[in-house]
This record gives sequence, C-alpha cells and structure tokens, in this order.
Amino acid sequence: MARRPLPRILSNGSAQLARSRELARTAADSATDVLHPLITITRGLRRLAAAGRRRWAETPKERRGALLFLAASVVLVVALVPYGPLLAAITLMAAAAWQGRDRSPSASDGPDESQSQRLKSLYEALVPYFSAAEDPEPLYSHGGAWDKAFPTYAFDGGGRISQLVVRYPAYFTDGEAEARARIEHLLAAKSGRGREYHFTWDEEGNQLTVGVLLPLPVDIAAQRFVTTPGETVLGFTDPTRVQRTLPLTHGERQRDVPPVVWRTGLRSTEPHLLALGQPGSGTSTLLRSIALQALLHGDVVIVDGGGTGEYACLTGRDGVLAVEAGLAGVTAILEWAATETERRLIAANRAHQAGHPPPDDTKRPLWILLDRPTAFTHLTATDGRKDPQHLLQVPLRHGRPANVTVVVADQLDSMDALSEPVRQHTRARVVLGPATAEQLESVLGAPPHTTPIDELPPGRGYARLGNGPVHRLQVPATPNPYDDATPDALCEAVLDLLPPRTTPADGETIPEQDQPEDEPEPVSAAGEPESVPVAPEAPESEPEAPPVLTKEPLQNPGPVLTKEK
Repeated sequence: MARRPLPRILSNGSAQLARSRELARTAADSATDVLHPLITITRGLRRLAAAGRRRWAETPKERRGALLFLAASVVLVVALVPYGPLLAAITLMAAAAWQGRDRSPSASDGPDESQSQRLKSLYEALVPYFSAAEDPEPLYSHGGAWDKAFPTYAFDGGGRISQLVVRYPAYFTDGEAEARARIEHLLAAKSGRGREYHFTWDEEGNQLTVGVLLPLPVDIAAQRFVTTPGETVLGFTDPTRVQRTLPLTHGERQRDVPPVVWRTGLRSTEPHLLALGQPGSGTSTLLRSIALQALLHGDVVIVDGGGTGEYACLTGRDGVLAVEAGLAGVTAILEWAATETERRLIAANRAHQAGHPPPDDTKRPLWILLDRPTAFTHLTATDGRKDPQHLLQVPLRHGRPANVTVVVADQLDSMDALSEPVRQHTRARVVLGPATAEQLESVLGAPPHTTPIDELPPGRGYARLGNGPVHRLQVPATPNPYDDATPDALCEAVLDLLPPRTTPADGETIPEQDQPEDEPEPVSAAGEPESVPVAPEAPESEPEAPPVLTKEPLQNPGPVLTKEK
C-alpha cells in the first residue's frame, strides 16, 4: 500500500507561519505609518482634556461659576461668527497635533565632537599595527576615515568607550599571541585605564569586539551553597562565561549568581588545587571557604605555615582532624596523611579483587589544606632536615582513587620553592590579587581574555580548571571570625557555618566500678581528707597475697617516698 503524502500545512507549516508573521508585521508597520496623524491628534486631545481637568480642579469653588460663564460666552460668540465652528475645529486640531507630538529627544545620528576625537585618536594609534606599505587600499592610514574601521561603538555616561567593534585587515597575524596582546594593551590604554575589558577575536570575519566588564560583587558572604557532594564553589564569575547559577542571599534579598564550581572525587580530572597570590590577596579566605564546604561531607587536615592563627576557629571542630603550625606537628600529620592514603588504596584494591564495594572509611573524603608550605622549606634547609613537601607525593599522585584532595595556597613569589609534585599534579589553578599577564599565563597555562588591572579587592583574581577557559573569580567573603577588624555580619556568617566542637578524649567521664552489695559506700564529710587506696604489707613467713584495695582512711600511713637517699 503506497504511503499518502503529508498535508502541505504539516510539511511546510513552519515556513508558512514565518511568512504569516512577516506579513502581519509589515501590515502593522504600514498601518502605523498611515494612522500616525490620527494617533498624534488623539494623544494631543487626551493631553488637552487632562490639562482642562487639572485647571478645573485647581480653580477655587467660588470662581468656578465665573469661569463656566466665560467658557459659555466664548462658545456662543464662536457659534455666531461666520465660519466660526470650522475655524474653531481647525484650531483645536492644530493644538492637539502640537500637544500630541513625540517629545522624546531624538537620538543623534553620530558621535559628538569629543567622542569623534576619541575615536579618531584610537584609529591613529592603530595605524602602525594594521597598515602595510604594499596594501593598495589600506583600511588604516594616517588621516583616513575611522568610521570604516569602527562600524559599531558605544559610550558610557562619562564619555569613555564601553563597546567597540574593530575591523582589521586580513593580513594581520591574529593567530599569534604576541600580536594580539599588543593590540589589547593599546586598546585598554586608549579606552580608559582602571577598567577590565573583554576581547573577542573573530578570525574568520577579521573583527575584534571590545567590551567593558562590570565589577564582580564583593559583598557576598559565606553561606550554604546548593551543590552536590564532590562540588566546591571557588567563587563567582561573569554570567557569560558559565551556564549555571546558584541562588544566594545577597544582603536582604535573593539573587542568582554564576559560580565557578570545582569538582573533585573519583571522576575528577582536576583532583588537586593550587592557589597563588600576593600577601593580603585572599588565599587564606579561599582556604577557609573550601574548608567550610568540605566539612559537610568529609574530614579536613590544615597546615598553617604562616603561623598567624587564621584557622583557629576550626580547631577542635567535628571533622577537623588537626590544625598544625609547627614543623614537628606538620611533619607528623603529613606522614599520617601519606600512610592513610596508602591504607585506603590497599583496602579499596582488596575489596575490588574480592568483588565487594569499597569500605565506607575509604569513601569519606579527606582534605589536606596547606597554607604557605614553603615557609617550612627554609626551616628544614637551615636545620638540614627533609622538606615536608616530599610527603605530599603520595596524596598528590594517588589521592584521586583514595578520595584524598590536596589544596595548596602560597605566595606568588614563592612558586619556585614549591616541589615538583605540587606543580605537576595541581591542575586546578587560582591566582588572586594583582599580577602581570606573564605571571597569569605561567600559573594558569593560558592568558586571560581580560586585561588585568593594578588595584583589586581581596579575593579577586582568575581561575582555570584543567584545560578549560580562564574565568574571572571573586571568592566569597570568609574572614577570620576572631579578627577584631572584621565586620560583625561577616563574623556571624562564618560562625554559623562552623560545625560543633568535638569533646576531647581526656574530658570524657569514666564510669565507676560497681560496689559489692554487702559493703556500703563510705560517705566522706566535708573537710575530711579523701580516701587513699593502699596495699598492706604481707608477713615474710607467709606467701605474698594479692593486694586488696580499700577506701577506708589510713590510721598509720606508710613511709613517704622522697627524692633524698
């Protein structure tokens, strides 16, 4: 049986709908053009009627009769005059047309004199880079027309360029990083310093789009983020760079902010992180933020190389195994971390060979957070000891299958002092604070698409996860709650996220032994000495009997042992 073709309305319905919408839009535009005078007169009559009502409402009640008599007299005179009603109607329509005109300021066809001068100077600055002597029709030449090179432009309220599209000749080497960096530096300097610009290169169309980025919010406090186990929010970025948003409490209102999410665990390609920055750039803030998120589902070990007590709020909390600042304690805790990683690997391997799931103690994540580990490098070099960084080799190499994550934060100038395993296995990178383009490229592995600026707030920088793009980053405000200079609102936000304190082992109450039923417990009065258990001496002729402990007070105390011979 032959198949019947589909109806035409179903086969090409989308094309007919698009054509119908286009015809309707054209008809609406034509009707608007034809009826524009009527629309203007109607708007004017409405405005005149509103003005009359306001005048009538503003007139005192004792004068409304005289005003009404005057209006009636005018109407009577106009009606008696030859061609009076016709002239009155023409006058009313003219007044309505004048009142109903569009009063919005008309947009200027081009830039003003100052904007034209700015675009012309920018065009002249690009001539040495985009011109060649062999070009028969150069797009860029001294004294040329800048409107052909800049088809799209926009200015902000201060008269500075906010958006610009630059056309360049096809022979420009836009595939070389050095050539592109020179153009970006020139455009950022000529468009206005102190702002961050985003550059989008279209190699196929030979166009460069320059946009000004808005500053990232710096007042987002630490809070519970809507994430799954294995996801850590490093900070927040531009909405055009990521395809996900998180609902956050920003001040007194809710808002959605695009985050930079770092994924760890068995299937992560970037299981460890390295954060570098200048002093005061916010690397300790980043570690505190990561620690508060890691304590929800795992255990944390913290090494404070700075020794400034930045992590004192985490001491003795549930899930915090240790907070060490001394060389001996740091060496001991890192040795335990290496041994624990090996134990987890062995236990998981045995379970896999036996066909069983991994043990539960190997599934709980273990986080090793190190702040300024290079500070111990100088101490060990002076005393001739081994650097504690060599103990990180096992957690860095084999930490991913063992659910062990290492986060290292240090100063940007101390990157050369980091060990080779740290630099090799930390594929997630963060740079906070002011940094040059060369430093950003050496740490992140790729230059950012924005121009770095000299003055940045704490916690501002760039992040790159593996081979992904470079993101602008703003770390959530997670200060030290014990610092007196910290605002109370931020301190309360951090204290609310801290887990409860752990009861120390030596503070636990030991249950007393059961007393025999026939022997009553002695009751000591207030002020009497406490009972001391003693072991009476056995006679020499009889064999030694086991000592009997008693709680009765001694009548003849035994010899007192002293340090004298």
